[in-house]
Amino acid sequence: MTAEESKKESTFLVTHADADSAVLKDVHDGQVHTLSTNPGIAVDDAVEGVVAPDPPLEVSWQLVDVQERRSLSIAESEEPPTQQERELAAEQAVGELAREPRAGIGELHVLTVPEETTDEAVADVVDDREGTLSRAARIGVNRVEVRSEPGVVSIRYLP
Repeated sequence: MTAEESKKESTFLVTHADADSAVLKDVHDGQVHTLSTNPGIAVDDAVEGVVAPDPPLEVSWQLVDVQERRSLSIAESEEPPTQQERELAAEQAVGELAREPRAGIGELHVLTVPEETTDEAVADVVDDREGTLSRAARIGVNRVEVRSEPGVVSIRYLP
């Protein structure tokens, strides 16, 4: 396989970065690419670009083209779920997940959980930084906001 054939274009989440290297995770297939240098990216960045293997061994990668780079964030909000989110939760059984497109860019994910485990469910979403931010990168947004009230957790993927 030639170097040109080995190149990969995708959206990546930066899962580790230091002065000398970085680790990118492809948000579509989960493949991990360790970069031999850090071209100025930081943890929790979403990078739309192209990686290519470093010759001659091709065990590390280089970020050879960047079409877009954006910082992603995740935060728990003091605000309760919206009326729409509460209605979605009311229409589904405990343990179910509803996904709705937002007006404009983004998505709403609404989980219906047992009331006594609401705080634990929120913590699970926030603590699964890599999974939650990978979804945000895939959706094409910059911010994730988690809202809750007993029995309802909303994950808002926002521009």
